[in-house]
Amino acid sequence: MDKIRIGISIGDINGIGLEVILKTLSDTRVIDLLTPVIYGSSKVVSYHKNIVEPDNFVYQNQRSAHRLANDKVNIINCWNENVNITLGKTAEEGGKYAMLSLDAAVNDLKEGLIDALVTAPIHKKAMQMAGFGHIGHTQYLSHRFDDASYLMLMVGDSMKVGLVTEHVPISDVSTLITKERIIEKIKILNETLIMDFAIERPTIAVLGLNPHAGDDGLIGQEDDNIIRPAIVELKKSGMLVMGPYASDGFFGSGKHNSFDAILAMYHDQGLAPFKALTFSSGVNYSAGLPIIRTSPDHGTAYDIAGQNSADPESFRRALFLALDIARNRKEHLHLKSTAVEKVKLESEREDN
Repeated sequence: MDKIRIGISIGDINGIGLEVILKTLSDTRVIDLLTPVIYGSSKVVSYHKNIVEPDNFVYQNQRSAHRLANDKVNIINCWNENVNITLGKTAEEGGKYAMLSLDAAVNDLKEGLIDALVTAPIHKKAMQMAGFGHIGHTQYLSHRFDDASYLMLMVGDSMKVGLVTEHVPISDVSTLITKERIIEKIKILNETLIMDFAIERPTIAVLGLNPHAGDDGLIGQEDDNIIRPAIVELKKSGMLVMGPYASDGFFGSGKHNSFDAILAMYHDQGLAPFKALTFSSGVNYSAGLPIIRTSPDHGTAYDIAGQNSADPESFRRALFLALDIARNRKEHLHLKSTAVEKVKLESEREDN
């Protein structure tokens, strides 16, 4: 069986992205399981390689992803010019080359030349300086794939947390909480748990927006008038959805351990407990898109860039989660096509 081909965008060249990439890929066991394809520049990789000094990092330069080496790391050179690297600094160059890497990787992802994408961290200000017109990776990917609906899903060993709203000011959150939006996000979450995580009948907990989930309308109306009706409607369709739960008691009591996934209403409501429980090992997954994209749950970490002290664990987990999802998705599609073929054959027998 052919190995899964996983593209890697290098992120901000002034951050820790290439450090955690090199540390992860220097483990030769990785090459036994998948084919890594770095989109960037061998010159930039060599610069960071001199800092990290990995023991077993063997790579091959490639002109394109049409022909890849299965027994070593592949580097697609997306530019040839020399690059000014200023470790730990927010610079336009950091955004520019992150964009070139990301664009090239997504082009190959669209063509089917790679099976999944792992993105190293970008810096929002550097990306803005370089003219990147999106808040982050997920919004960019949604745009590249015909404005596909998506769900930001944080994945850890013991919990999965999706978000109804992502990177928006807290003052705007309540206006974005609608019944339709909640239903859309829960449907994406339910489908990805089945297709990408091989959970046959997922159980999903939904958190309330207000303290104590509104306390029967005493602390806001959204929980009773918007969130609860959305849950009731999805329950009627057969989904195992429960809530809304007050988020403090939900995590404090350990109730999160009883569900396959949790849907939070806003960024910090979901990510604060998630990172407290899974810090350095969590993975960000862009659920709902027609392609597979994961990333580590940390940023560029300018403060430690170039010190060879970054922990590669989250990136390593992002890489292997992309591999697992690619395998699960292929198996799901195979089983689905087999079931369709079975129904077709049975129908033909009845007709005869």
